[in-house]
Amino acid sequence: MGDGWEPVDAEDPEFAALLVDSHLRVVGRPLVPGPPPGPELARWLYRETPVALLAHRPGADPRFCYANRAAQRHFGYDWAEFVGLPSRLSAADVDRAERARLLSDVARDGFSDDYRGLRVAKSGSQFWIENATVWNLVDAEGRLHGQAAAIRSVSPA
Repeated sequence: MGDGWEPVDAEDPEFAALLVDSHLRVVGRPLVPGPPPGPELARWLYRETPVALLAHRPGADPRFCYANRAAQRHFGYDWAEFVGLPSRLSAADVDRAERARLLSDVARDGFSDDYRGLRVAKSGSQFWIENATVWNLVDAEGRLHGQAAAIRSVSPA
């Protein structure tokens, strides 16, 4: 596992494949319906899918290594602000213990499905993430690369 942190390129095809393949392997169903095959996958996941996708690397204080445009819109950060941000800052202080329990459960169980939790945008406004799946990013050889979240809907708090 390791504590080394590294960002990914927003449209890295290898990382896009890790998101899609690990979700199928760990959760048991496709991440998103009908993604384009091959080289268009990374671009589509980053720019076009309505599903907000986030990922952080493993570590004592994980930092985001990926946030697609849908996630950027919900949280109010652009790529440069999001990538490298400690992922704990996606929740307000009072909600961080609940978020930490979720991530601990995911580390133990592989994933959590149909999650709902309160999150905070850059502006300080709060919103609910709903119908979210959080899973371990595990490659075909079983190596852990972090955790990811697919947020399918949000609503005002």
